[in-house]
Amino acid sequence: MDYVPALARWLHFMAGVMWIGLLYYFNFVQVAALKAATADGTNAGITKHVAPRALLFFRWSAVVTWLAGAALLGNQFVNAFTLSHGMAGIGIGAWLGTIMLFNVWALIWPNQQKILGMKPATDEEKNKARRVAFLASRTNTALSIPLLFFMAGGSHRAIFGL
Repeated sequence: MDYVPALARWLHFMAGVMWIGLLYYFNFVQVAALKAATADGTNAGITKHVAPRALLFFRWSAVVTWLAGAALLGNQFVNAFTLSHGMAGIGIGAWLGTIMLFNVWALIWPNQQKILGMKPATDEEKNKARRVAFLASRTNTALSIPLLFFMAGGSHRAIFGL
């Protein structure tokens, strides 16, 4: 048994579960809870303690998922990203994951820092940051569905015909 691919597959799977699980938590649980908590003035626990910690695990699980996935592709990395030599299915999944990773680090995280007061921002900047982070997060939620399909398809070609 080759231990490096086995370890990469396990890391990819576990980090991916954490990443997508936190993505769904943010979009389906925390957004609504934070809205309600803000309305009754009890949001400090979420914004001060829960959100920063969840965002830490969210952004780093995205990196670990991507890196472990790249390691799994190995010498097929270029073929996957160019969608060639039978790697189109997993390649589409890899592209979706790459776009989602970009959204996490370039759009969601910098804007969440403003929203949570980790970086100074005016009220106008915070309102814009909320919108950008919201749209990037919802985009990632929508992309997660085909991402999971193509990632499963990469391992189960016979089932999906990829």
